[in-house]
Amino acid sequence: MWLSDATLVLPDRVIEHGSLRIEGARIAEIAERPVPGGVPCAGHTLFPGFIDMHGDMIEQELEPRARVDFPMSVALGALDARLASAGVTTAYASVSFSRGVREGERRSFEHTSRVIRELSEARDTARVDHRIHARFDITFDNAVGVLRDLLDEGRVDLVSLMDHTPGQGQYRNLEVHIRNKAAHHGISETEARQMVSTAIATRARPQEVLLNNMQQVARMCRDHGVALASHDDDTRDKARLMADLGAVIAEFPVTMEAAETAVAKGLMTAMGAPNAMRGQSYSGNLSAREAHARGLLSILAADYHPAAILPAIRALAGADPQGLAGAARLATANPARALGLRDRGEIGAGKLADLVVADSADRVVLTLRAGEVVHSSGTLPRVAEGLRTVA
Repeated sequence: MWLSDATLVLPDRVIEHGSLRIEGARIAEIAERPVPGGVPCAGHTLFPGFIDMHGDMIEQELEPRARVDFPMSVALGALDARLASAGVTTAYASVSFSRGVREGERRSFEHTSRVIRELSEARDTARVDHRIHARFDITFDNAVGVLRDLLDEGRVDLVSLMDHTPGQGQYRNLEVHIRNKAAHHGISETEARQMVSTAIATRARPQEVLLNNMQQVARMCRDHGVALASHDDDTRDKARLMADLGAVIAEFPVTMEAAETAVAKGLMTAMGAPNAMRGQSYSGNLSAREAHARGLLSILAADYHPAAILPAIRALAGADPQGLAGAARLATANPARALGLRDRGEIGAGKLADLVVADSADRVVLTLRAGEVVHSSGTLPRVAEGLRTVA
């Protein structure tokens, strides 16, 4: 099937009035002209399917309220549809092993281990290609062995090292963190300050223990061929350490200095699409637009809102040296390269037919995963008729 007379966003340029042919699960051919007899797509833009290497949504779908558990079939179904409607065709579900949670809550290692196994078993029937991003809290010693078991079982596709102890990383500005926590929980700043003080005391660990945890996880990732990412680097020293441990991605650097060091050490930096779309970090940290303007942004991640990816690309396109093609790479070719996904991430002959079709108002009207329709708004009915639709 030919999709004809659309704007095609290639890795290095944009083709106006171009066409592409889909054969089975792959893109078979690209033409720089409208093709007679093809499905007319005038006024629409075709992007490669978006690759989200960090999305926090599965935990919220599984537990929409504290200690209210939803089954994986319900949670994954809702998330699957949400991702597909945002143009995400490959999604790394971020699930966390963290200290300081009560038994049965999100991010306890028992709960997280179960979630990873259930998600791994359920993803074969999903619309989107779901993969697993295990976020390892370096203060949580007990999770080292659990993560080892999951890696041995082949259930983890990406690991990141994080430390959410207040006073450093994402929460380095304690006063901002206290105000945000008070607003989030609907409590006074005095109460929030006590919560933060308790968290610092609970999570305190000797530096040699933290380093040993990181080294063990890094070694396991190397042994299993799984990519390693850092998380919330806030200093040059931390960025250097993560690079020395073998990280290939620096997630959400919170200062320009950390981003500069990560890039200088050869890491690809990832920042949130909501940050880029809004023009600022909600927690007062580094702006994705500022990082992009300095040539320090490599990857856009959904973070907590997949619908932000397309508007974030548009927001960055005007300032990108390669325009829309360069901005789109942040959510397509670049994460594919960082994560070793050689079969996707760009519109090119032989690549998977993972495609996002957006209308002139930048609404996602059609999403294809491996040549199958996984989302349709109904405005391009002939595409849905000519290709298999995943229910």
